[in-house]
Order: sequence, then C-alpha cells, then structure tokens
Amino acid sequence: MTKRFVVLISGNGSNLQAILDACTSGKLPASVVCVISNKADAYGLVRAENTGVEAVHFEKLTNETRQEYDKRLADFVTTKLPDYIILAGWMRILSSSFLSSFPNKVINLHPALPETFPGAHAIERAFEAYHRGEIDETGIMVHLVPDEGVDNGPVLATEVVPINKEDTLETLEARVHQTEHVLLVNTLKKILEEKITRSY
Repeated sequence: MTKRFVVLISGNGSNLQAILDACTSGKLPASVVCVISNKADAYGLVRAENTGVEAVHFEKLTNETRQEYDKRLADFVTTKLPDYIILAGWMRILSSSFLSSFPNKVINLHPALPETFPGAHAIERAFEAYHRGEIDETGIMVHLVPDEGVDNGPVLATEVVPINKEDTLETLEARVHQTEHVLLVNTLKKILEEKITRSY
C-alpha cells in the first residue's frame, strides 16, 4: 500500500524535488500528499504545484505563540493522514505541540554528521572548521525528531562527505546537496521496506 508523505520546507526544495521524482518513478512506494512552507516565497511550493501536489503556505498568525502555531500546524497535517512527515529544509524548531501528534513519524535531514554543527549554516560552519584544521570531512544524517532537541534525534542513516583542499564553499555545498538527495531517498525507501530496525 502506498504510504503518504507530508513534506515541510522553508526554501528552494531541492530535496523535496528528489522525493517527488522518486515517488513519480516508483522508486519510493509513496506519494507526497501535501507540501507545507512557513515562507510564502519558498520555491519548493512551486515545485509541488508543478507536480500536481497540494502546496500550502502556512503562515504564523499575529500574536500567535510558537506552541499555538505548532498545534494548528499539527491539526492541519493530521487531516492529510500522513504515514511520515519529512522535514526537508524546514527552518523552524518544532515543539512538542506538533511532535506529540506524530511519534516516530517525523524525519529530518541535516547537512552534518551526528553531534556536529547542529542548527543553521552547518555546511558553512564545517567549511570554516576545515580551514582551521579541525576536520577533514563533513557529512549528512537522516534522523527522527522525537523532541525539541536540535538535530540530535535517533539516527537513521549517515554519509560522509570529504572536504577537498580545492573546494570552495559553493562546490562543497553542491556536493553535500547531491549526496543529501540520494541518502534521503534511499533512507526513506529502507524505512518503507522496513529494512531499518525500529529500535528507537
């Protein structure tokens, strides 16, 4: 039976595109039933519309608290009957007001290895650390989001991305994003095929 994905984005949506393409080709036995962005100008919304997927700008209301926004978002997402919610460049930290509605169903992609560079600008911070001689590689992880911790939930998959001496920030970013697209789709495929042990 085809699984239902809701994808949350805040920007360009290149990882969303990888998911949409994998669903269309049949690589993922799933369908994206809704794409939600907290930003009205996120290009990912255009990507969704171009594929015939519902695209929603979910705006924070005036005077609405973070918890109130997250509860309203959870109520809306629940109506889509999702099997999984995928955070593909979603730049808001979700509170328990959202997460408590979807235990073991919220999956995040982060462009750094576990316990390194949580939060925003992870690739840029890794590039700077490389030039300080602190690291010689970075990477990507796909993980569950059980609570409000930033980029530190149970890890589902990782992949190392070496940093080369000739790299610019732009070439490193491009290579990280290319690796993200493959790892995210392959990890979702394993989850759907129940090849990742649910030991969390």
